Amino acid sequence: MTLLATNTKLEKGTKLDWTTKGLSLAPANLSGKQLCAHRSAGCELACLNTAGMGVFSNVQEARINKSRFLIERRADFLAALNKELVNLNKRAGKGQKIAVRLNVLSDLPWHNMIEMSAFPNLNFYDYTPNMARMIQFLNGELPANYHLTFSRKENNQAKVELVAAMGGNVAVVFDKLPETYLGKQVIDGDATDLRFLDAKGVIVGLKAKGKGKKDTSGFVVKH
Repeated sequence: MTLLATNTKLEKGTKLDWTTKGLSLAPANLSGKQLCAHRSAGCELACLNTAGMGVFSNVQEARINKSRFLIERRADFLAALNKELVNLNKRAGKGQKIAVRLNVLSDLPWHNMIEMSAFPNLNFYDYTPNMARMIQFLNGELPANYHLTFSRKENNQAKVELVAAMGGNVAVVFDKLPETYLGKQVIDGDATDLRFLDAKGVIVGLKAKGKGKKDTSGFVVKH
């Protein structure tokens, strides 16, 4: 079973000569275990799990199988993941620009599960609504090759404002992108998924997609 793959959003980085690999596990508790501890009703509704290729049952099954592999055979899963990362790190060492997003649909503390510093040629990155993890990142306590963008939800606005005030980047889903939000520049986060290339202190604007277009929870910011 190959764990790391790509998708339409990740592939947008190729225009900047980046190869991006992602780990797509089944979000929330679809696998029988909660993989998104900080989920909200709004983000569950707007989740991109069923977007794109996710509409196909075989894709959903593959995500659940990967999740159960991690849950039921954690050591074997991490060994398999490590092997794939070793190969990617070798490719990156030969000049190829490679990024890895381990939480495409989940929100797990991968920095505690693998030794990211053992893959110095790779750029790891994730989005997270986990405030404690984001504070660690802003304080320089996470691996140097791991970048985080904070995720706004309908129930964490105070945390969003704190992260923004601390100079962190925040991903916000809008019905249409404004020029500024909370006094910060809004950039187009749909252009690529290479968040570690973003300037510091910006709002990463994402356009509502799929079920998110019908959001009434406040998860999608209306303009």
